[in-house]
Amino acid sequence: MSSASVTLAEVARHAGVSQSTVSYVISGKRSISDTTRRRVERSIATLGYRPHAGARALASRRANTIALMVPLREELHLPVMMEFVVAVVTSARRFDHDVLLLTSAEGPAGVRRVANTSLVDGLVVMDVAMRDERIPALLEIGRPSVLIGMPETTVGLTCVDLDFFAAGAACVEHLAELGHDRIALIGPAPEVYRRGAGFAERTLAGFESRARQRGLHASHHACDAARDDVGRLVSELLGAAEPPTGFVVHNEAALALLLEALRGTGHSVPADVSVVAICPDAMADQARPRLSSVHLPAEELGRRAVETLMHKLDGDAAIGATLLPPVLTARESSAPRAV
Repeated sequence: MSSASVTLAEVARHAGVSQSTVSYVISGKRSISDTTRRRVERSIATLGYRPHAGARALASRRANTIALMVPLREELHLPVMMEFVVAVVTSARRFDHDVLLLTSAEGPAGVRRVANTSLVDGLVVMDVAMRDERIPALLEIGRPSVLIGMPETTVGLTCVDLDFFAAGAACVEHLAELGHDRIALIGPAPEVYRRGAGFAERTLAGFESRARQRGLHASHHACDAARDDVGRLVSELLGAAEPPTGFVVHNEAALALLLEALRGTGHSVPADVSVVAICPDAMADQARPRLSSVHLPAEELGRRAVETLMHKLDGDAAIGATLLPPVLTARESSAPRAV
C-alpha cells in the first residue's frame, strides 16, 4: 500500500484507537499517554502514512510556512547571502515548513503586511541594522520572530549571530601576534555603513578596540567591490610613507580583487603583506593563497534561527541574543612581518 493511499481512518483501525486520537498524536495539541502514542506512531510507520500538508495545517492552526526577510541589496555579496537562504530553507523543511522569501527592503510596512495575513507562522529577519526600523513592528505584531543579526538593543528580541565584535578583535590579535603593527581594515561598501548594518559596525568596533589595546597603527576603509576602487585603495595604502603590512578584509566581494591588486603592485602574500579575512571557509580555501580567516557560519546561523523559531512556535518564550564565538583558522596568507 502506498503512503499516498493510506488514510487517517486506516491508521486508527490499525492502532485500535479513534481517528481523533491519531490527529492528536500528529498535532501534539492534546496530551496522549505514552503507550497509546507509541502504538499510533508504530502504525503510522508500518503503514507509511504521511499527513497531507493542508490537513496538518488545519489540525495545528498553522500555515506551515515561515517568512524569511532578506533584502537582496546590490552592495552585498549574493553568494554568501544565498548560503543563509539555503540554510534557512533546508532547516525549515526538516520541520515540515516552507519558506516565503521576501527580498525587497520593505521595512516596517513589509513586516506588518506579512503579519496581518494567515500566510506565515513566524519570521526570520536578516540584514539587521544597529537601529533597525523594523524592530518596533516586530515587537508589535505578536508573531514569533528570530533575527539573524544583532541590533543595538535586543530587549524583547530573539537573535542569533556571529560575534562580529570578537571576530574583528581576533583578526587584529592574529596579525599582532605575527608582529604586524600597521594594519588596515578593508570593510564593505560605504552604503553598508550608512545604513548602520550590525555586522559591519560590530566588526569595526572590535577591530578598533583591539588595535588600541595592542598599540597598533590601524585604519579603516569602506570599499566598493569594483576593480578600479579596490586597485586605487591598495595603491594609496601601499604607497604611503608607512604602509600597512597586515590587512583585515571584511568584504567577500572584494577579496579576489584585493589579492589581484596586491600582485599587481608587486607585493607578495604573505612575504610582503599578510591578509586575514572574515568569510566562509570554502571561500578562504579556494583563494590563492589560501586565506587565513574567521569562518562566517552561514549554515549554522540559518539552522539555529529556524530551530529557535520552531521552539517559539511551540510556546517557548525565550528571548535574548545567542552569539557564536569566532573561529580563526591560520592558512597561507598570513606570516610574521618581514624585518
